[in-house]
Amino acid sequence: MTTNCSIARARVAPGVTTRLHCLERTAERYVIISGSGQVTVGTAAATPVQSFDVVNIPAGVPQQISNTGNEDLVFLCVCTPGFRQENYRDLED
Repeated sequence: MTTNCSIARARVAPGVTTRLHCLERTAERYVIISGSGQVTVGTAAATPVQSFDVVNIPAGVPQQISNTGNEDLVFLCVCTPGFRQENYRDLED
């Protein structure tokens, strides 16, 4: 079954950086709810993020987010079409 959109809540602890990855055939938006960090999308320099920021991540583009604050970095991951595990690519293997 394919869905048009999926939304997941993610949490990154202070000092943690997610693995570099991409989502093939899936565009993603991060909607920052609380905390602060920095996000890297593609070859662009890391960009600071905080509450209410929205990060657009095109399909197939490498991405990574780090928590640079002292509290959890909490955000929504909005995927279109909906997230499918087979589209996830770990780029650190």
